Amino acid sequence: MWGDKKKLTLLVLSVWLAIVVIFMALANILNVEILFVLWLIGILVIIELIDSPYLSTSYIRNLKVVISAGVGVFGLIVAFKVLEIISR
Repeated sequence: MWGDKKKLTLLVLSVWLAIVVIFMALANILNVEILFVLWLIGILVIIELIDSPYLSTSYIRNLKVVISAGVGVFGLIVAFKVLEIISR
């Protein structure tokens, strides 16, 4: 049962990133920061949908660690963008 959720998570995240990359390529905007933020939004939504409030599996805990690191990187991106705006 849990293996199915792992596969579904990977499939949905892969489809989400493929859609994002396709739209970025069509718009001629290939930006790693935008891709990272949209990846983070996608994984946050997926984890929110598959996480059970009563049962915590090891791969969910591991994904939450990855999400925590992603939020930290997102904070750095925001801080650098703010500093870039202020220094103009």
